[in-house]
Amino acid sequence: MVANTKRLSFQASPAPEAQHAFEQLTTLYGNSSVEDADVIIALGGDGFMLQTLHQTINSGKRIYGMNCGSVGFLMNDYRLDGLFERIDTAVENDFHPLQMKTVNDDGTTSIALAINEVYLFRQSYQAAKLKVTIDGHVRLEELICDGLMIATPAGSTAYNLSAHGPILPLEAPLLAMTPVSAFRPRRWRGALLPNKVCVDIEILEPSKRPVNAVADNTEVKSVLSVRIAQSTDRTARILSDPDHSWSERILAEQFSD
Repeated sequence: MVANTKRLSFQASPAPEAQHAFEQLTTLYGNSSVEDADVIIALGGDGFMLQTLHQTINSGKRIYGMNCGSVGFLMNDYRLDGLFERIDTAVENDFHPLQMKTVNDDGTTSIALAINEVYLFRQSYQAAKLKVTIDGHVRLEELICDGLMIATPAGSTAYNLSAHGPILPLEAPLLAMTPVSAFRPRRWRGALLPNKVCVDIEILEPSKRPVNAVADNTEVKSVLSVRIAQSTDRTARILSDPDHSWSERILAEQFSD
């Protein structure tokens, strides 16, 4: 076992590759409980990293991810050696998630957090019809589309990019509002918003055109309205290798094939 100068807690996804890495790393470095750890090491892909970040929001724990999955944009490269040194030189990014609050057709309300994005999408064969209000000002009286998302800089290279939304530098105080298959207004391609705004989305004709809302991996079905705003009292902390920092990854993504 390597002399342990930091208390590390290793958490792994169920994937065989991640489980194998867990066995190797815990044998080499030991394994502390999440509560006692100085740093949590997440082993898996981006989905597992998001899950770990959600579980540790406001705990003060720093998360260092290593890619043992199919998609690892949020993760560092997997290596056995030099883990303490990598953590010592890692770049820390602290960020506030989005909070999604929904009013649902059964009279209930739901609250969920999103590190990547909040998105709404049509539930049936008919396009969604949405009214979009930003800080109390109606900006779109009627948006007809398959979906609409609000992405953070951390999430701008995920679903947002696939929907032809802009990539945002991690330090940018912005959110990307990106439609999916907008039919009307036909030429509307989305907007960049200050990250301090409050976005209200009302579902028009909800019985005819039902809509679901998702905050990262939390889905709420048949919503009537959605409010999205940055949750400034919640913080997630992530560590990245300096030669593979989030800022560098986001910049490199804009020049990739």
